[in-house]
Amino acid sequence: MLRRIGWLGCSLGLLILLGTNSCVQQHPDQVIVFCSLDRAFSESQLQGFTEQTKIVVQPKYDTESTKTVGLANQILEQADRGVCDVFWNNEILHTLRLEREGKLVPFEFAEAENFPAEFRSATGHWYGLAARARVLIVNTKLLPDPAQYPTSIQDLVDPKWRGQACLAKPLFGTTATHFAVLHQSWGTDRLTEFVAQMRANEVGVLSGNRQVAADVAAGKYAWGWTDTDDFHVEKLDGSPVALVYPDQADGGLGCLLLPNTIAIIKGGKNPQHAQAMLKHVLAGPVEEALARSPSAQFPLDRRVAARSPLLPEDNVRWMNVDWEKTVEAWDVAGPLLQKAFY
Repeated sequence: MLRRIGWLGCSLGLLILLGTNSCVQQHPDQVIVFCSLDRAFSESQLQGFTEQTKIVVQPKYDTESTKTVGLANQILEQADRGVCDVFWNNEILHTLRLEREGKLVPFEFAEAENFPAEFRSATGHWYGLAARARVLIVNTKLLPDPAQYPTSIQDLVDPKWRGQACLAKPLFGTTATHFAVLHQSWGTDRLTEFVAQMRANEVGVLSGNRQVAADVAAGKYAWGWTDTDDFHVEKLDGSPVALVYPDQADGGLGCLLLPNTIAIIKGGKNPQHAQAMLKHVLAGPVEEALARSPSAQFPLDRRVAARSPLLPEDNVRWMNVDWEKTVEAWDVAGPLLQKAFY
């Protein structure tokens, strides 16, 4: 196994304009995809779908710091207006929100058994693919000796790292999901204490995981908490960075593996094209391409032979997560984090 928005106005043509509400004029040979996987990694895959099927994709992306939340909220508010057909999410929490609110349509996928059960909906409402790991990125100029590296996310609250570590604001994206998972493991009191200790330890809170990787690479921080794809972009650029899979000691929390998720949206105007999109994305070549791309994502489909260059040969201790409880955990953790980081 292996990682409120209101809008006004109508668009006459292509896609929902970023940051606006649109009454999309959708043609029969088009499929609208809300996509929070970085455009640099997803655009070519969407183009490949069009080349293969002749179905035109209208993609909507959003900003780095709030993209998943913004897209999910728009679906929650406007799904009944046919706002989109498919949601390709680069994490899982907000896909689970949509499932809970009845905004997803089940999709029967003949090859579903090739994907680990923990990374797909038991009812077929969503499927996980192309995972990333939540890891530590270290500046090797500031920390030249691997023995100096942090080994746990709990090092964020160690006074010896005061002012030297950073993370993305934990209200969005994979960082928000990670905190929801931590709430499941720790409970409200322990998570509240952890957040207060981070604040007291002057942990940098940045706009997104990409910024975390960039600032560590630039030497603004000795280390940070980010995703494997953001680390890999810096590594490929020749930055002095190293990767640490956190919490690997016996009895440790383990490293969190987060999948992309893809789902069909209830109320979409072209459900047949949405099904074709899911079949394409889950067929195997997309995961293989993402594993070989700079994002270096981890295929979940057992049929895919490609291996992410970031996956170590030694076994990784992964966190055990009950995804069905993640949304409820976020219902508690979200307001706690909102208060702490706004």
